[in-house]
Amino acid sequence: MKYTKLGKSGLEVSRICLGCMNFGDETPGVHDWAIGEDETRPVIEAALDAGINFFDTANAYSLGTSERIVGKLLGEMADRDNVVIATKVFFPMRRGERNTLGLSRKAIMAECEHSLRRLGTDYIDLYQIHRFDPRTPVEETMRALSDLVDSGKVRYIGASSMFAWQFSKMLYTAGMAGWNKFVSMQNQYSLLQREEEREMLGLCADQGIGVIPWSPMARGLLTRDWDEKTARTETDGLLKARFDESRDRVIVEKVAEIARAKGIPRAQVALAWVLANPVVTSPIIGAGRIGHIEDAVAALGVELSEEEKAELEAPYTYRGPAF
Repeated sequence: MKYTKLGKSGLEVSRICLGCMNFGDETPGVHDWAIGEDETRPVIEAALDAGINFFDTANAYSLGTSERIVGKLLGEMADRDNVVIATKVFFPMRRGERNTLGLSRKAIMAECEHSLRRLGTDYIDLYQIHRFDPRTPVEETMRALSDLVDSGKVRYIGASSMFAWQFSKMLYTAGMAGWNKFVSMQNQYSLLQREEEREMLGLCADQGIGVIPWSPMARGLLTRDWDEKTARTETDGLLKARFDESRDRVIVEKVAEIARAKGIPRAQVALAWVLANPVVTSPIIGAGRIGHIEDAVAALGVELSEEEKAELEAPYTYRGPAF
């Protein structure tokens, strides 16, 4: 395993982050493909054995059960001081109740306490806003997050998927007030979704922000034939909404072609391309079995030539940001 600092912070993380949206109780209509505690155990064990120390979940994943399972298993298998636990806040957790959606001070403070309880820990290493909240003043959100850091319940704060101008505004607001600032941006970035190259990645490079992309393998589309069906392709509404055969199939086929030529799985090619971007700190990989961990770690040793990267990038066409 290789390790690096998260942006210009002093936090050391593995170059592969294990995304934990796959873990949790089945939640019909939300995360139908999630695997339970027994199936999750060997995956987390394999990640720890491989040297992965960075685990990313969210309060909304399987309505809190991802946090519960991840916290329980890491508590059993790892020294708390040796792992980096990241979670998020924004999406509603309890239908019909007020103040569980968004980034008000009340929501942030309450949901942080709930996450701490489910994770079974006294502190969260990286607490991230899952989305931008246009209904709450930026000052209120940044002050609440900064106060959590000052209280010791959170070590660092980060953000996820939003427009670059929104992220810049939040960074500027915190800086002017002397509050704790974001150290990371978790955004969608893969061969099938490269819109972050236009503004966000440049902003992160300029400000020393760590980049931890989600869905670096486009929800698995880059790892298999376009027509292959899985439980996730049949139930994941976001996958169906974000990707399109007319523009994306050619890229998927190019990944397969280069993987065959190099004699390695497609997942390694897709992830190696993301890792090759110097702005990227630690891609977040979803894993439902041990083989996914093995492919992700192996990708750290895959080098793509400039010609191969050009071939992979050439078919891409504009498709707008995807949050």
